[in-house]
Amino acid sequence: MHGLINRAIQGFVADTYGRARWIAVTHLADLGFADFEAMMIYPPELTQRVLDAAARELGKARDELLEDIGIYLASHPQAEAVRRLLRFGGVTFVDFLHSLDDLPERARLAVSDLALPALELSEHAPGRYTLTVSGEHDGFGPVLLGVLRAMADDYGALVYTELRRAGPGSDALEITLVESAYAEGRRFVLGGSD
Repeated sequence: MHGLINRAIQGFVADTYGRARWIAVTHLADLGFADFEAMMIYPPELTQRVLDAAARELGKARDELLEDIGIYLASHPQAEAVRRLLRFGGVTFVDFLHSLDDLPERARLAVSDLALPALELSEHAPGRYTLTVSGEHDGFGPVLLGVLRAMADDYGALVYTELRRAGPGSDALEITLVESAYAEGRRFVLGGSD
């Protein structure tokens, strides 16, 4: 698993719950070190151990933890680069949804060896979509559910989302756009800081 994914887990726990809770997670997972290197590749089993340990330490179900990580990635000041990458998808939430098919390629432009799952958006009716997530590893569906919820807030859209498991490494996110301009979204400037 790419070190950036492991760093995201570490960042979420440390930034949200404090460094001491992160150190407790590393002990529970029997890591033998305290910090992941962003550009290293780690065995997938190690990431799974860390996720299990974080869920135990924080008293969360695994999917709830993964969704919270997704929200963190799209909204926390420490993860602003991820939010900016996501906001390049378009001016409106609908534009953003339609750009998700290209997200793995956009991420690879920034980090060439980062492998994200394939994303495919289908529109069933105006405002009703399914985002299919297909990858080698489980867990990306709940993370994307959190990302979608945070980005809906970022755009000021009122959205209902639901996760359906479709098999190992495969999930479907049902998205209903209730109101595209429900609230004022967060400010975003393409060429500079917000």
